[in-house]
Amino acid sequence: MAVVGTRQVSTSGAARARRLARELSQSGVVVVSGLALGVDTEALTAALEARGRTIAVIGTPIDKAYPAENKRLQELIYREHLLISQFPPGKKTYPSNFPERNKLMAAISDATVIVEASDTSGSLHQAAECLKLNRWLFIAKSVLEDRTLQWPSKFTHYPKTRPLNVTGDILGALSIREPSGTRMS
Repeated sequence: MAVVGTRQVSTSGAARARRLARELSQSGVVVVSGLALGVDTEALTAALEARGRTIAVIGTPIDKAYPAENKRLQELIYREHLLISQFPPGKKTYPSNFPERNKLMAAISDATVIVEASDTSGSLHQAAECLKLNRWLFIAKSVLEDRTLQWPSKFTHYPKTRPLNVTGDILGALSIREPSGTRMS
């Protein structure tokens, strides 16, 4: 399950990302994210703290830590979990690497949840890829209810797009046993 969203995550969005990753981990779900600041960091860190399994998909070569603040987290995932890069060591990093990273995350995940994202978020590349690949796409209820956002309405009419109220919404769609069912709004 990929857990993605904004780099400038709100306090409530960070708490949602952590709770979701923890509950997914406790259910045996591998948490996938992009190792960016914000939602990605919160989700990966919470999954590790819950002793879950993680995959970090990065938009840089494997020998480069970006952002630098996540160097230790990247090294830990590299040593004890799975760190994936589709870019060869030493290759220059371009802004276009990150939408490519999001496509790869969608491809290796059974589903993606967007915890918090603006209308210009890179997470929307992943949402679009989920639709192309016929993967599940979950959008946090708080995002769907945010009247300042236009992007959610572009995805809600697809058959595999669902609002995310509780972790059980994901677990039920993926036929995984639910541990608790706390609200995700």
